[in-house]
Amino acid sequence: MPKLPGIRHKDAIRVLEKAGWQVVREGKHTIMAKGTDALPIPRHNPINAITMGHIAKAAGLTPDQFRALLYMGADDRGRFQQKRPIIIRNPLL
Repeated sequence: MPKLPGIRHKDAIRVLEKAGWQVVREGKHTIMAKGTDALPIPRHNPINAITMGHIAKAAGLTPDQFRALLYMGADDRGRFQQKRPIIIRNPLL
């Protein structure tokens, strides 16, 4: 059984950005860089769990570190709160 879940590519990108990686370019794969290191992220939904484990290892993250960054800010079911836009109503109109 894989130690990391299969997740969407946007979630993988969000986790790696928290770890200090930056998006360099996007195509069939999203290329992320940190210093002189480059890391390709496939744009599959979901990314295979085994592939996700290799990506995390190449990024220098343990499965526990990756999981902590993935679920940071999530509720107990692993869902993230969506930010709603602030609506300002003008009483003069």
